[in-house]
Amino acid sequence: MKSQTEASRPGDSRRGWLHKLGIGGLLAGVTGMGYAFVRSLVPNVLYEEPQRFKAGTPDQFPEGATFLEDRRVFIVREQNTFHAISAACTHLGCTVKMVSLNQPKTVRISGRQVAETREFHCPCHGSKYYGDGTNFAGPAPKPLACFRVELATEDGQLMVDMDAPVDRGFRLTV
Repeated sequence: MKSQTEASRPGDSRRGWLHKLGIGGLLAGVTGMGYAFVRSLVPNVLYEEPQRFKAGTPDQFPEGATFLEDRRVFIVREQNTFHAISAACTHLGCTVKMVSLNQPKTVRISGRQVAETREFHCPCHGSKYYGDGTNFAGPAPKPLACFRVELATEDGQLMVDMDAPVDRGFRLTV
């Protein structure tokens, strides 16, 4: 005859089934969290516009700076030279606004005297930049980025390459 410990009690099969169900749920939860962690390490695909784009022909740009809102870049024309300056503030990425000065202001940039006719002001936190993008006031940690400008051989349009930052003194002469 079996002892009472060896004999099956009426609730054993139900208790065993619930125990297995609980272990299965725990394993499923840990597996799901592990998958979510590993998946977070893989970047999602971003469908961005190309960073190299045609801005237009040189005769479409008037003297001074022209803001391309969809690209957040200023194309600056000074007689027959062109350069491109980012409109994204280096502090937190707000779009800077160009301010034309009533009278030219003589400033010292990188050890040389320059007559500035425009400035860029960030409306978010008060950063200010000279016309070449050099920061001089506010919390901005560095100057505005300048991008490579080329002339497309096939149709003569200005090509701006936002993936190719250049020195502040870079100018394309047309």
